Amino acid sequence: MTTEEIDAVAKLDTPTPRATGADDPAAKKRVGTEGGVLNVFSHGILVVWALMVGVPLLWVLWSAFKDSNGILTDPWGLPTTLHWENWSNAWNDANMGQYFINTAIVVGGSVVGTMVLGSMAAYVLARFTFPGNRFIYYLFVAGMSFPVFMLVIPLFFVLRDFPGSTLLATYHGLILVYIAYSLPFTVFFMTSFFRTLPNSVAEAAMIDGASHSRTFFQVMLPMAKPGLISIGIFNFLGQWNQYLLPMVLNQQEEKYVLTQGLAMIALQQGYENDWGALMAGMMIAMLPVLVVYAIFQRQVQAGLTAGAIK
Repeated sequence: MTTEEIDAVAKLDTPTPRATGADDPAAKKRVGTEGGVLNVFSHGILVVWALMVGVPLLWVLWSAFKDSNGILTDPWGLPTTLHWENWSNAWNDANMGQYFINTAIVVGGSVVGTMVLGSMAAYVLARFTFPGNRFIYYLFVAGMSFPVFMLVIPLFFVLRDFPGSTLLATYHGLILVYIAYSLPFTVFFMTSFFRTLPNSVAEAAMIDGASHSRTFFQVMLPMAKPGLISIGIFNFLGQWNQYLLPMVLNQQEEKYVLTQGLAMIALQQGYENDWGALMAGMMIAMLPVLVVYAIFQRQVQAGLTAGAIK
């Protein structure tokens, strides 16, 4: 058998290599089709969600510049004349200005208190080992499982019968309730965040002579800034929009918060028919939330993703 014949037989006996998944054109096409379908589906969900959120917001915004007759006769039409008096009526006549100040006082105090107490508790639970550490942590976690509807009646009697003086219909009483209501999730979130921070930085600070409190406030707390901003935004949104707690625990009209004020204005519209002022009041209540989120949007996203990278 000649050399040429031997080479021909060897080629016939050699199996033809099969295309792998990475080199198979059919597989590539199938993966591309699946990815395209998933892309279209996810973008469609986002578009639908954006319309569900954005259209009502825009409707309230342009309705805030229409008179009551325009809102009732042509609810989806754009305002032909801008009625700026709706905003002044809502701020002054409907007392939204006072309700706004009350809300700023209560939410400002409660957010600061929640962040300070929650971050301190979370730091200790995340960085120190002591008997009862896990038990205390799970107590905070269990606090998230109690619906607020189960707590309002006991809270009412606790604040009413508080030793010394009643805490009902007071700024500090509502601030304390908001702090207690927001602490479980704050401790849960910040404990996970503090665990992702490197131990070497705290150890270096301790070697340099820093105390535990100085290490926390000057070293670890600034490093936890993304997490603090994220949980601060969540607490701000939840406390700003809180309705049930102030409705039960804050029954003094001059100390109403915005949610209570809006509910009272909505009830009064059946008699006064000033729907433009109601829409303007709703925008006054929503604008701070939109502004805060627009300013800190990037920090919120960084805080939510920082815990996944160590």
